[in-house]
Amino acid sequence: MRPPTRSVLSGVAAVAVLMATSAACTIKNSGAPSGTQTQAPASGKAGTGTAELADGSGTKVALVPGGAHPYFQPWKAAGAAAKKEYGLGDVAFDETSEWDQQKQDNLVSTLAARGYNAFGIFGVSPTDINTTFADLKSQGFAVASLASCPAGGTDRADFCLSTDVEVAAYKAAKAAIEAMGGKGTLVHLTGNNVDANTQLRIKGVAAAVKESGGKVKLLQTITDVDKDLQTAQKAVSDLLAAKGNQIQGIVTTAYNPAVAAADAVKSSGAKAKVVAIDDDAKILSAIKDGSVAATVVQNPVGQAEVGSWALALLQTKQCTMRHPGQIVDSGSFVVSKADVGTYDAARKAKTEQLKKQFADTVLTCK
Repeated sequence: MRPPTRSVLSGVAAVAVLMATSAACTIKNSGAPSGTQTQAPASGKAGTGTAELADGSGTKVALVPGGAHPYFQPWKAAGAAAKKEYGLGDVAFDETSEWDQQKQDNLVSTLAARGYNAFGIFGVSPTDINTTFADLKSQGFAVASLASCPAGGTDRADFCLSTDVEVAAYKAAKAAIEAMGGKGTLVHLTGNNVDANTQLRIKGVAAAVKESGGKVKLLQTITDVDKDLQTAQKAVSDLLAAKGNQIQGIVTTAYNPAVAAADAVKSSGAKAKVVAIDDDAKILSAIKDGSVAATVVQNPVGQAEVGSWALALLQTKQCTMRHPGQIVDSGSFVVSKADVGTYDAARKAKTEQLKKQFADTVLTCK
């Protein structure tokens, strides 16, 4: 899978922005309990109203992945929960059977014809998806780029809510290096080489290796192994057969090679320390039994929930973007054996912080 693109604001920078904001928009919705704690609305350039969705019943949100992939499955439940919580007209999850931009465009057109008027899309082609976004915007629809941003410096969607993949890969590599004892040989397994997101992940891993001061050597970066689990399994098997005795650590920054590496290291008895990505049940189980050192989990639930809420505020014209096309980091978290049972609390807290960030610094509301 092509992972989400890097954010303009890192997590640290985003927190700094929030702390520096002296006045904040109220975060409310039509389904919120009457006792919901809120803050005073912002004034002046920060907005004169609240990020309160007074009536979202006319907003029908379509969440459209680039194709079938386990990463997107949490969008289904998160979308259904957002529909109920915010009183939206509908939230649909729909995907094509193939990763093909034209087929995705055809699906989006079909959804628009069916009355959907707000779109959260993971574009198949990062170089072409802006054309799709611009077309939807010209029809008066609110549009978000979810879990991935367009290539280059321009986003024609209203906003991009995505993992900062360079930061996430850096965190993963640092965790792998720590598990290796700070020295040795590391291998990086990742996604499609021509994907801008993959290149950002490669940069993140390289930065962590450089910080070791020569104590860690990046033996190999293996790309194009996230097509499916079978492709990843073969790549990992071939790697261990050819170079297994040279490898002290494996960092995986794409879903299928993460699962494949976890399985292969455990079954072969290899000594390499593995740091994975996402929270597949096999990976979490491997962390518990010690065969995987850690994983870096992302926040697809927050992308779908906050994305749907913000899209509804935009589609109802209650709010506008302060900076159209802004990129917001949806968060990434290192999970080890110590917190494998509790990490979801941190992810939920990040989702609430994202809503506050949108209200305080991303949206201007009436």
